Amino acid sequence: MMATSSRYPTTGPKICRWKTNMRLIFQPAYSPEVNPVEHLWEEVREKYLHNRVFSSLDELIEVLCQALSELTQDKERLRSMMFFPHFRIES
Repeated sequence: MMATSSRYPTTGPKICRWKTNMRLIFQPAYSPEVNPVEHLWEEVREKYLHNRVFSSLDELIEVLCQALSELTQDKERLRSMMFFPHFRIES
């Protein structure tokens, strides 16, 4: 997935074949609402990092690892955050 901007002009949505198991999907610039990783990060921030101060980087890393571990255990919750029908492109 790639954002577009005036720096990398496009005339509209494009799908480029790069490797056999990868596709580049161009999307509008400044569109975090269609980026699955942004939804994952929002969940981690709201549920695990909200209003917390960490005494060390190790403590922060531990909480992040715990958050990602818990999220990967709950497949339905993860799917609800990360699934976007427009990414399901059939070849």
